[in-house]
Amino acid sequence: MELTGKEFIAYRTARFFKDGDIVNLGIGMPTKCLDYLPEGVDVWIDSENGVVGLTGAPKEGEYADPNVVDAGGKTSVLRVGGACFDSFTSFGYIRGGHIDITVLGCYEVDGEGSLANWMIPGKAAAGMGGAMDLVSGSKTTIVMTNHTAKDGAFKIVDKTEMPLTGWRCVDYVVSELAVIHFTEAGAVLEEISNRTTIEEVVAKTGCKLIIPENVPYMEDIDVRMGYAKA
Repeated sequence: MELTGKEFIAYRTARFFKDGDIVNLGIGMPTKCLDYLPEGVDVWIDSENGVVGLTGAPKEGEYADPNVVDAGGKTSVLRVGGACFDSFTSFGYIRGGHIDITVLGCYEVDGEGSLANWMIPGKAAAGMGGAMDLVSGSKTTIVMTNHTAKDGAFKIVDKTEMPLTGWRCVDYVVSELAVIHFTEAGAVLEEISNRTTIEEVVAKTGCKLIIPENVPYMEDIDVRMGYAKA
């Protein structure tokens, strides 16, 4: 597999999606998942501003209504069967548990799966948006992130002291180094990239990891899921 960085993270994250899932993709990196959907997997993309059925930015020559936008305010195409609706309906839909998967970024995730992604203390913030509702109402919450910050600081920490978006709400973190699953027993190292080692992942993770006897490679996910031949 030649993908690296954000593209690799998006590729692996898209393998969590099942055909027919309703998926909410947050601003930035999560929207890249649309570029890497497995063949035969068709998902419905939701945005908390009141739309379901987005397919991403218009391709060259493709018509798109400028009033139809994703969570980041960028124009997106609405698929046949898609719908727009008011915020009251949108948040009732989210809080009612109708979103299968929410994918978003983070400042920090701690060892209990608590998420901080909406503000850094001392810095101006636009607001939490719909993230609080999404991580509480979705059936599965996935965080896409670089494993460490640019200065090398942990992004997966033992206990975050930042303002929380949600408490014990994260199911999975997907980084360029690993897939970490947050369970009742703790944070489990489920997969690593073949470009790293367990020792490096442990050294770059600020919380204790449960390490199974066999940890598969992220790059082999298509084979394990039957999307590709061994």
